[in-house]
Amino acid sequence: MVKIGTLINSESTVADGVAQVSRIKDAGFDSAWATQIFGNDALTLLAVIGAQVEGIELGTAVVPVYPRHPQVLAQQALTVQSATGGRLSLGIGLSHQIVVEGLWGYSFDRPARYMREYLEALVPLLNGRASSLDGEVLKAITMGPLAIPSVEAPSLLVAALAPAMLALAGSVADGTVTWMTGISTIHSHIAPRLGEAADRAGRGSPRIVVSLPICLTNDPARAAASIDAESAIYPTLPSYRAMLEHEGASSASDIGLIGSEEQILDGIGRLEEAGGTELVAAIGGTPEERTATFELLGGLAGSPRS
Repeated sequence: MVKIGTLINSESTVADGVAQVSRIKDAGFDSAWATQIFGNDALTLLAVIGAQVEGIELGTAVVPVYPRHPQVLAQQALTVQSATGGRLSLGIGLSHQIVVEGLWGYSFDRPARYMREYLEALVPLLNGRASSLDGEVLKAITMGPLAIPSVEAPSLLVAALAPAMLALAGSVADGTVTWMTGISTIHSHIAPRLGEAADRAGRGSPRIVVSLPICLTNDPARAAASIDAESAIYPTLPSYRAMLEHEGASSASDIGLIGSEEQILDGIGRLEEAGGTELVAAIGGTPEERTATFELLGGLAGSPRS
């Protein structure tokens, strides 16, 4: 059965973040996820939240790797694991060329190579081993394991859309977390490539965490227009545009679950059949629709669904 989580508003205060996740937990959701864009630092936010709110999984969707050396990210992630009692799913990603080069000044040359070397350093550090990487584009050498006691590695998810990245996510990490990727594309592109890579590496079935726009509404056209206005930047980014085109879609609402309770339930069923293991809701619409959607999904989480 697909687990159901929802996004946190990462641009609110930290205190409000704690209150949000407390409501998310009480509503019955399986997980709460923080984005890393231009608001709060996702991992710091989750450390504070997790130390105060028990009994719900916490994840990042996703932390960009370029500004963070693998050792620094491993230290931060393991510290969050300790603070939250081992409830962290560490979602990481490359971000986008316009951000990495245009805003941060890093090279975005051969991004899959960068992620491969990054994981060569990050994975051992998360798992209590030293790193000895001296690669083409990254160097991460430690004198020994990180001195963070009594903590296990978090589940590691790599945001992956292209074949090379899916191969990495399946062979080295625990799975992937997606955005702007429709259910048909999960079925025909994401799940098969990820599963094949995991099989070749002798790993278990990968997690496929799928974030989709969702709105319970009696006015799908208006709700879709609202969601598209909020998400207008995403179809302009090449990696997301490629996934939308793969789906035969052009906007966020085209891949969303927007409409009646029956339509949303049908979409969740199709996601499970496509290979998705977890749904992370990006809830949209009017305040009333957001509340109704939140209550519907919270009630569905953990309950039997035919």
